[in-house]
Amino acid sequence: MSEDDSRQFARIALLENPIEAQILADALESAEIPHRVRSYHDTAYDGLFQVQKGWGEISAPERFRDEILEMLGEVRQGAQTPESP
Repeated sequence: MSEDDSRQFARIALLENPIEAQILADALESAEIPHRVRSYHDTAYDGLFQVQKGWGEISAPERFRDEILEMLGEVRQGAQTPESP
């Protein structure tokens, strides 16, 4: 990751839960895409902001936006696909 990338992180998407965050983070690491996962949980408010805003967010350099959103869509679609018997 270049120094310019580390300073140019933008919020790419809101995340719904910690499992989605972990699966996406693993996929981004495998693809060598720089990113940050941020949870909105705050112990002082016992997770109040997660109820209002969502679980958290994924941030990355803007140039990876389309690729990350595509990966997130695949993660979400996979979570909704029922298992076959």
